[in-house]
Amino acid sequence: MRRDVARHSVSVTGVVRRADGRVLAIRRADDGRWVPPGGVLELDEAPEAGVAREVLEETGVEVEVGRLTGVYKNMRLGVVTLAFLCRPIGGVVSVTDEALDVAWLTLDESVALMPEARAVRVTDALCAGGPFVRVHDGTRVLHGQAPRRP
Repeated sequence: MRRDVARHSVSVTGVVRRADGRVLAIRRADDGRWVPPGGVLELDEAPEAGVAREVLEETGVEVEVGRLTGVYKNMRLGVVTLAFLCRPIGGVVSVTDEALDVAWLTLDESVALMPEARAVRVTDALCAGGPFVRVHDGTRVLHGQAPRRP
């Protein structure tokens, strides 16, 4: 008997925190949502290299990639995202084809502007402990896994 093989896409997210505590965010060109920068991992790419590439491509900011802070699965789309805490080390913040706007947000602004499924990546990255494992539907965190605040 043949079983259908589940197919997943793997993405990366960079939670880039400046020394003053502000977090890098983009307003996506495709849907207008505020989110931390990130995107699909290439087949031949290590996760840390992918997150550095995605942050640079979307924001113009060069980063040092730190620890893995969470694993998030979009149950509707089958996308698994690895989130990393990053530190800016260079570059110039700039709007790109993928980002209508780029900003350094406070934690409160991040939580207020981002969909819960994206804001939780920021709050998890800034909390002690982890990495956290969560599931979501693209907008909301599922199964009563309320986001924690640092």
